[in-house]
Amino acid sequence: MGKKILWATLAVFVTWCVLDFVIHGVILKTTYEATANLWRPMAEMKMGLMYGVVLISAFMFTLIYGWLVGEKSLGTGVKYGLLYGIGLGVGMGYGSYSIMPIPYSMALTWFLGAVAEATLGGLLLGMIIRIKGN
Repeated sequence: MGKKILWATLAVFVTWCVLDFVIHGVILKTTYEATANLWRPMAEMKMGLMYGVVLISAFMFTLIYGWLVGEKSLGTGVKYGLLYGIGLGVGMGYGSYSIMPIPYSMALTWFLGAVAEATLGGLLLGMIIRIKGN
């Protein structure tokens, strides 16, 4: 299972990085510009750290599925990702909205983005990590 965990982690990491670019760099670009006072200037952002955070998150997401989920299938992977995404997205989107002066559209996009990323990640896990013989 070790190689499958590594391949799945890599697949989830790359997918999440691409989706992060689309969500944050394209969809929310003008919203971030309008709320620039809340964020570090681009020159001060710690992108290496951010990629490290995404990699560790992808690894933990994959390990939980690989080690703790009994039935490994495409359907189970999608359900796992959806549930994980709702839990993460509520905290990220609405938890942040409750304490930060961000537009509601940003909170909603963060929520929906987390759900989409985790669901797609779960789909990848269901495709890559399967019970022996499948």
